[in-house]
Amino acid sequence: MATNSSSVSAPLLPSINSPEDLRRLRPEQLPQVCDELRQFLINSLSTNPGHFASNMGAVELTVALHYVFNTPYDRIVWDVGHQAYGHKILTGRRDAFSGNRKLGGLSGFPNPDESPYDTFAAGHASNSISAALGMAIASKLNNDSPARNVVAVIGDASISGGLAFEGINNAANTPNNLLIVLNDNDMSIDRNVGSLNSYLAHITTSKTYNDLRYKAFRLLRKLRLISDNGRGSILRFNNSLKSLISHQQNIFEGLNIRYFGPFDGHDLPTIIRVLNDIRDMEGPRILHLRTVKGKGYAPAEKDPSTWHAPGRFDPATGKRAESSPTPGSPIKYQDVFGNTLVELAANNDNIVAITAAMLSGTSTATMQEAFPDRVFDVGISEGHAVTFAGGLAKEGKQPFVAIYSSFLQRAYDHIIHDVALHRRRVTFCIDRAGLVGEDGPTHHGAFDLAYMRTIPNMTVAAPRDEHMLRHLLYTAQAVDCGPLAIRYPRGKGKIADWKCDMRQLEIGRGEKLSDGNDIAVLTIGTVAFSAAAAAEKARADGLSVAHYDMVFLKPLDQTIMREIADRRLDIITVEDGTVNGGLGSAVAEWLEDNNISGLRLIRLGLPDKFISQGTPAQLAALCGIDSESIYNKIKSLAAEKSACQK
Repeated sequence: MATNSSSVSAPLLPSINSPEDLRRLRPEQLPQVCDELRQFLINSLSTNPGHFASNMGAVELTVALHYVFNTPYDRIVWDVGHQAYGHKILTGRRDAFSGNRKLGGLSGFPNPDESPYDTFAAGHASNSISAALGMAIASKLNNDSPARNVVAVIGDASISGGLAFEGINNAANTPNNLLIVLNDNDMSIDRNVGSLNSYLAHITTSKTYNDLRYKAFRLLRKLRLISDNGRGSILRFNNSLKSLISHQQNIFEGLNIRYFGPFDGHDLPTIIRVLNDIRDMEGPRILHLRTVKGKGYAPAEKDPSTWHAPGRFDPATGKRAESSPTPGSPIKYQDVFGNTLVELAANNDNIVAITAAMLSGTSTATMQEAFPDRVFDVGISEGHAVTFAGGLAKEGKQPFVAIYSSFLQRAYDHIIHDVALHRRRVTFCIDRAGLVGEDGPTHHGAFDLAYMRTIPNMTVAAPRDEHMLRHLLYTAQAVDCGPLAIRYPRGKGKIADWKCDMRQLEIGRGEKLSDGNDIAVLTIGTVAFSAAAAAEKARADGLSVAHYDMVFLKPLDQTIMREIADRRLDIITVEDGTVNGGLGSAVAEWLEDNNISGLRLIRLGLPDKFISQGTPAQLAALCGIDSESIYNKIKSLAAEKSACQK
């Protein structure tokens, strides 16, 4: 479905092992490179899934950047990073790309530890301008010779994030030569929202005017009638003229940042010509490119949201391997959340839902279909989402804020200052908690248990299964316990019959799942299944293992803790979050605070390091929280206890 020039001439991509090889090609050969790059992405991602549509839309931009700039000496800083597969393929990682997002393979995002061409980590949105500005100013301070160009590539609606505007504001008021490339595809993951998106969509003013303006600039510069040093007055005159004609002030030029575009982001000769013209200009400037997410593959162009990360698919037909669930099989936790919220909202008019550019990713879209006036997608603005929820709660509404665990980290101050401090009734539905798998360290929900637990007034809980998730959601709207964090993992659950009758839970009360006299295994969240399997295997060896699902990390169940202490059971805690500050830490603190000594405590969880990409099963084994690892810890702790008793 992608055009392929390689059928009429020798393939070019296999000979490109670095951007230097790319720059040796003639300009007329570059469209063939783009065709081959798209076909490579289609073939590779159809069998080894990853981010598809964003990368297809950024092909011409990627080729142009590496053709014009002297990378890696010149710096390219990618925003988000899931538009950088083409960049990886052109920078010496083509043959290794089959290991993309796999354990021991390539990261799915730019990673400076992986390649000198990856200048900055890019897993979350909106950081490219700030990072690139720092590099540009550092280059000036270092007096780099020759002058080093720095380019920030921001797209997929990342420009709407607050950090991006903070960076733009600083760039406008600090001497620098930063080039910002706005890859504007009118999308984040779901369709982009907000007034900024509408503004960008209509910023064209007039194609004729923009072409005339750009050609006039090139002519005047060629005739040496304007220069970079004296361009300020020309720019201000230009801004005034454009505002007069269009009745619209360009927000970027209003900040005194030179603006070029918008141009067709798939018109490769034009992109290269413009980049060459503005490459060595002094002062900050923005190049606005309009691109199509999924460009070159018809199914992705028609449905870019679905094809953001489509999973495996048939390249010829576009049929996706996992397009529909098997009847009678468990559904995703996010879908349990979305469907349950609709049930609750039908009987509680105060319930509202908020998400940050993740309507489909969190299944908040399910409630939007049922109650469109009570669902708010605020775009890539997690901090605003939380403070907005605090305002809704102040006036009696019950906001359910659905955000991925790793993205909610950006809103930590807002959680503390605007929700917890005043005990606002906001429920944080923390999706993608724990090990998320192939997206790697920027996306693992490793820290939510620890960072939420430190906040006064915050209640923190995690369901072991879909039924418990429904009970927790029901409890959130039935009981005002102040801010409540409910975290649950990515992917499918364990129970096909997930739609149980809901009941109200007692805050801070866990459950004993099995009794035993030797060792107590304490779990929180879905790791309960691995722990239960390990305990069962240990019982077959003659060991007596008790298993407690704590349900709530904060407040910790005092009755369970006292029972364990009174029975003198050694303890193993298991959690799929960082071992520092989570369940194991809470249990250790409880033992210390209650002067309980002589009990052995083993804390299992994610180690104090960033965990790479891989399948969830591989990573659980790597971190020692799979059933076999838990079983081995039970055996070793039992052996130590037996040795001491002798």
